[in-house]
Amino acid sequence: MTRFNSKAARAQPTSRVTSTGRILRSYEGGRGRERDARSELFLLAVANFVSQQTFYESGADRDDRFARLVRRLAVEDPEWTAGLLGWLRGEGNLRTASIVGAAEYVKARLDTGATAGPASRQVVASVLQRPDEPGEFLAYWTAMYGRSVPKPVKRGIADAVRRLYSGRSLLKYDTASKGYRFGDILNLVHAAPDPDKPWQGELFRYALDRRHNPDTALPPASNRVLTAHRELMALPPAERRAVVTSPGGAERLAAAGITWEALAGWLQGPMDKAAWEAVIPSMGAMALVRNLRNFDQAGVSDEVAALVAARISDPAEVARSRQFPFRYLAAYQHAPSLRWSYPLEQALGHSLANVPALPGRTLVLVDRSGSMWAPLSDRSQLNRADAAAVFGTALALRAQHADLVEFGTSSRRLSYGKGESVLKILGRFGDLGGTDTVSAVRAHYRGQDRVLIVTDEQYAHSRYGDPTEQVPAKVPVYTWNLAGYRAGHGPSGSANRHTFGGLTDAAFRMVPLLEAARDADWPWAA
Repeated sequence: MTRFNSKAARAQPTSRVTSTGRILRSYEGGRGRERDARSELFLLAVANFVSQQTFYESGADRDDRFARLVRRLAVEDPEWTAGLLGWLRGEGNLRTASIVGAAEYVKARLDTGATAGPASRQVVASVLQRPDEPGEFLAYWTAMYGRSVPKPVKRGIADAVRRLYSGRSLLKYDTASKGYRFGDILNLVHAAPDPDKPWQGELFRYALDRRHNPDTALPPASNRVLTAHRELMALPPAERRAVVTSPGGAERLAAAGITWEALAGWLQGPMDKAAWEAVIPSMGAMALVRNLRNFDQAGVSDEVAALVAARISDPAEVARSRQFPFRYLAAYQHAPSLRWSYPLEQALGHSLANVPALPGRTLVLVDRSGSMWAPLSDRSQLNRADAAAVFGTALALRAQHADLVEFGTSSRRLSYGKGESVLKILGRFGDLGGTDTVSAVRAHYRGQDRVLIVTDEQYAHSRYGDPTEQVPAKVPVYTWNLAGYRAGHGPSGSANRHTFGGLTDAAFRMVPLLEAARDADWPWAA
């Protein structure tokens, strides 16, 4: 008798976020599943804004848990941990978490004398991708561990300095508001100029002189950006506004590295229509998105607005900016003019390029319970509930046939039409109080081919078991965790039960892999 090799035989793929089998309690009192250390750190890292309060966990507790996990795995599994940190700063686009993680990686390895795996110097350099980040790293290290900076940290920062420091970066990031100026960092790490950048030696000397002798420091004549900037700064304030209104004003500002943040101070006056129109050509895509309201208030012309719209909705610009999808939702909610609505809709769509077009029938459940309404960070007006709605709606719109459901204490199915605007559909979501994930699954699972739950996994106790147990074992259940709490609402890693995490759409790459019976690796190893 055939027991295994039948037509129904099918491989059971695995994913990397895995449960240990140990039962915990969620913050809501439901039966939770413990995840192994790598899985717990991954989910926490991709949802962690560092020092930020969440609904159930203080910023300090969250940071302590993050640091403990990094220190443990830096010794037990340094290859994996180094891969996570590099990916986190790169594709994950989380600056602070990756910097903190790299510092803790170095500290753990120094304390234990560990030598196997990627060198601390390489890990430090890998997370420093913007010219202000060497200073951020040093500020964190000295605040936590004192002013004695070990050699691996100095060498990793020196590697980054050679790669990142330029005339433009000096103007943008070497400001008096920083505790560690470029000159301080150069003094501390003794970075030698890059041999392939013959101009960098003069730049380093100027950064040191600018730090210690600001009144007499002169930019190197070979650096056109710095000399052009000095010329503009030397203009009398009464003559400066004429620059922005002149035919070549925009080009002159760009050549001198005058950013939109610095322009108002240089003008010593308001950012009016002429000022914005002069600096807009040299602004980055996300700087444009952040300032749409300011453009409207200043009365920027329709011609210039059309150029802005083309930039922010360009697929290549969106990909290059590596911004979270909900950034475009925030801009949509705060930009008063309708002329930005369609470009922002297009940009949001481009930022969700990894959301798959799932075949068959899909049940998409979006958590709108009270715990999801905490802001993503202290500086953000966006919350996890809206982030979840963005991703859930995109999934539903791409799928061949999907039931889109919001849930909390109660649940309800949302209507939408194919090709409808994601941003328009978001207005139909509500605030549904407590968390009853189990009842939502039981009420809306009607034989769909798969179930996707976008949530923080903190469901309340249920006599029916965990949410994933409400679906037949042969049907895949994918949980997308947006918060990174310790306990998961169900098992993960095999047997058609899988958990992803993060605030970008990258996790959805795993769904087609798993449904093709292929194992899904960590994002940086896939």
